[in-house]
Amino acid sequence: MAEIKFEIVEEIAQLSESAKGWTKELNLVSWNERSPKYDLREWSPEHEKMGKGVTLSKEDLIKLRDTLNKMDLD
Repeated sequence: MAEIKFEIVEEIAQLSESAKGWTKELNLVSWNERSPKYDLREWSPEHEKMGKGVTLSKEDLIKLRDTLNKMDLD
C-alpha cells in the first residue's frame, strides 16, 4: 500500500478529546500534495496517526454549515 502524504495547513478546531488523548479535529489538510480541503477526523496526540474521517470542499462545508444552522439542536 502506498504511503499517504499529508500536511495540516491550518488547525481550525478541536471538537473533543478521548481518554487516550486522540482528538477529533476540523483542519485544512493537503493530501498527497494536492490542494487543501477541510477535513474532520480523529488524530493521535502528535498527529502521526489518524482515524477514518471525511474530507470536504469549501462548497461542501458551506452547505453543511447552512444545514446545521437550520437545525434545532436544543
